[in-house]
Amino acid sequence: MTARIIDGKAIASKVREEIATEVAEFKQKHGFTPGITVVIVGDDPASHVYVRNKERAAQQVGMNGAVVKLSAETTREQLLQTVSDLNGDASVHGILVQIPLPDHLDEDEIVRAIDPRKDVDGLHPENVGLLFSGQTRFAPATPQGVQRILVEEGVEVRGAHVVIVGRSNLVGKPLAGLLLGRGEGANATVTICHTGTKDLAAETRRADVLVSATGIPGSITGEMVKPGAVVIDVGTTRVEDASRKSGYRLAGDVLFDEAAKVASAITPVPGGVGPMTIAMLLHNVLLSAKSTVA
Repeated sequence: MTARIIDGKAIASKVREEIATEVAEFKQKHGFTPGITVVIVGDDPASHVYVRNKERAAQQVGMNGAVVKLSAETTREQLLQTVSDLNGDASVHGILVQIPLPDHLDEDEIVRAIDPRKDVDGLHPENVGLLFSGQTRFAPATPQGVQRILVEEGVEVRGAHVVIVGRSNLVGKPLAGLLLGRGEGANATVTICHTGTKDLAAETRRADVLVSATGIPGSITGEMVKPGAVVIDVGTTRVEDASRKSGYRLAGDVLFDEAAKVASAITPVPGGVGPMTIAMLLHNVLLSAKSTVA
C-alpha cells in the first residue's frame, strides 16, 4: 500500500479564498474591516517569523493585520495594559499574544486577560469550556485545521476510532473536544495517549485515524500504524541539517517513508497541517467580527 499524500497547502489555499470572499462581502455589508492584532514580546527569531506570516496572511484576505512589538524587558503590568487597550478597541476583533513569552511573564495570566470574545487562539478558559460543552465559540486553529483536512479529504470520522498522541492544551485536548462533538468531521471515538500511556504502539495500531502532536521527531514508526489508517502529523520540529542552506530541516513526529507504506493517506511535514493553522486563525477572526453584528 502506498499512502495518498494530503496536500495541506492546497486545502489552506481553498480556505483562504473562502475567507477573502466572505471578508469582502462583510466589508460591503457592514462598512468596516475585520482586524487582528498580534502582540509579540522579545526577540525570538522564530516567533517573529510566525508573527510576520500572520500579519501578511491577514492582509492578503483583506483583513486589518497589525503587530505590537514589545521589548523582552516588558513588565507584567505593561503587557496587561496592552492587552486591556486592545480589549477596548472596537476595530480589533482578534487578539493573539505570541507564545513563548519571556520567563518573567505568566502565559496563563496573559491569556486569561484577553477578552474571550476576541481570543481567536481559543485558549481562554471560557472558550475551552464552551468547546467541551458543545457550544464552541473559538477552537484553537491547529485542531480546527486537522478537522478541516479530514473533512476535505472525505475521511469518515463518524464512528471512527481516532487516536491522538499528545495532550497539549493547544492541540491534543481541543482536537479531542472537536472530534467528540456532533456534526461534520466529528462523532468519533477518541483515545488520547501521553507520557503515561503504558503501550503506545498497541494504542496507535488501533487507530482508524492517527494524529501525532508531540514534537518528538520520528517517534511514530511504520510499525505503529494500522494498515489503511489515515495519519495526520502535527509535529514540526527544527532538526540540524548541515546539507541545508538554513542549517536545519523541518521534521514531523512520523517517520514518513515508513508510515506511507502502511497508511491510506498521510500529511507531509512541511506542507501538511502547518499551512492550515494560519488559515483557521483567520477563520476565527472572521467569526469574531461577525459576532459583533449578529
